[in-house]
Amino acid sequence: MRFYNALVFLPERGFVHGGFDVEEGRFAAVFTDEREGEVDLGGACVIPGLVDIHTHGAAGADFSDGSAEGLRRMAAHLARCGVTSFAPTSMTLPYETLAKAFATAVGLAGEQPKGCARVMGVHMEGPYFSEKKKGAQNGAYLKAPDIEGFRALYEGCGGLVRIVDLAPELPGAADFTAKAKELCTVSVAHTDAGYDEARAVFEAGARHLTHLYNAMPGVHHRKPGPIGAASEREDIAAELICDGLHIHPSAVRMAFRLFPGRICLISDSLRCCGMPDGEYELGGQQVFLAGGVARLADGTIAGAASDLYADMRNAVAFGIPREEAILAATIRPAREIGRESEIGSIEPGKRADFVVCGEDLARRAVYIGGEKV
Repeated sequence: MRFYNALVFLPERGFVHGGFDVEEGRFAAVFTDEREGEVDLGGACVIPGLVDIHTHGAAGADFSDGSAEGLRRMAAHLARCGVTSFAPTSMTLPYETLAKAFATAVGLAGEQPKGCARVMGVHMEGPYFSEKKKGAQNGAYLKAPDIEGFRALYEGCGGLVRIVDLAPELPGAADFTAKAKELCTVSVAHTDAGYDEARAVFEAGARHLTHLYNAMPGVHHRKPGPIGAASEREDIAAELICDGLHIHPSAVRMAFRLFPGRICLISDSLRCCGMPDGEYELGGQQVFLAGGVARLADGTIAGAASDLYADMRNAVAFGIPREEAILAATIRPAREIGRESEIGSIEPGKRADFVVCGEDLARRAVYIGGEKV
C-alpha cells in the first residue's frame, strides 16, 4: 500500500515532501517525489512511531504486577498515544517478582497483538540502587549488584532485558558493569555517586544515564558528580522526563546542550497515566495522583502521569527544535535498546510504525505495521 502527499520525517533530512510504500507490515520504499497511491495524507506530517524505553505502567496497569492482561492494556494505551514500541520498566522488587513480570513481556513480544505497542525490550530499574537516592523505589528490596542473579533473570527471559540500572558507589559496581555490558546497556541511576565513582563505571562500560537530574546529585562546580562524568563522554546517552513537573524547562534546554545529540526522552509513566486523580500503587507503596502529579505519602515525586508523545510536544514548547525532539523520542531510544535496525525511523525494511500529525505534532492517526490503530 502506498501512502503519499505527506511531509515525511527522515533522520538526516528532516521533513521532506513525499511518501512511502508499506508491504507486509514494513516500509518497502520511501520516496521524495510526486507520486499517487492508495492513501492520500493531504500534506500532513508523518513521524516515526515513538519509542519509550522507560515506562512502568499506564491505564491502571503496572508492568511489575506480572499480569499479562495488564501489560496488554498498557500496550494498547501507549499505541493510542503514538508510542508504538516500548521497553516495559520494572521496579526494585524481589527476583522472583521480576522474573514473573519479565515472562509477561516475553509473551506479549511474541504475540504482538494488533492495536498494541510492540514490546522491544525490558528496562530493569533496580534493585541495585543507593538507599539515599532510592526515590520511589522500595528500600526493602535494595541490594548490591549481583551478576549471577542478573544473568539468571536475563537468560530466563531470553535476553529481553535491554537496559539494567545501577548506582556506581555500590560494592562491585564496576565489575558488574564490565560483565553486564556484554549482555545489554548498563545505566547509572538512583545514585549518590561522586564524579570519580561514576567515571569508573562509565570506563567499565556503562553508557546510559537514567532520568537525568532525578535521583542523583546535582552539578556543583567542585562536585560535578555523575552528570559531569557522563556529559564529557560522547558515548553516554541520557534519559530526560519532559512532563513539565520533574524538570524545569530551563533545565530541559540545558540538558540538550550538555548532551548534544544524546538525549532520549522518556515518560517514566506509572499506572496512573491516563487515569483520574486518586490513589494507586507502585512497588508495594501508595501513590497519590493529584493535579497531574504522582507522589508517595511522604511527598516524594513517584514518577509521571503523562505519556511520551505529550512529553515530546512539551519539549518543543520548552524551546527544543521540533526535529531534535522527534529524534530524542524515536531513533535514539531505539538505539539504546539495540533495536535501531527494526524501529525508530521511516526507512526501507523497518517496521511500518508511524504517526500522522499536524505541523505542531498534534496527533491525527497512529499506524502500527501499516495498519491504523
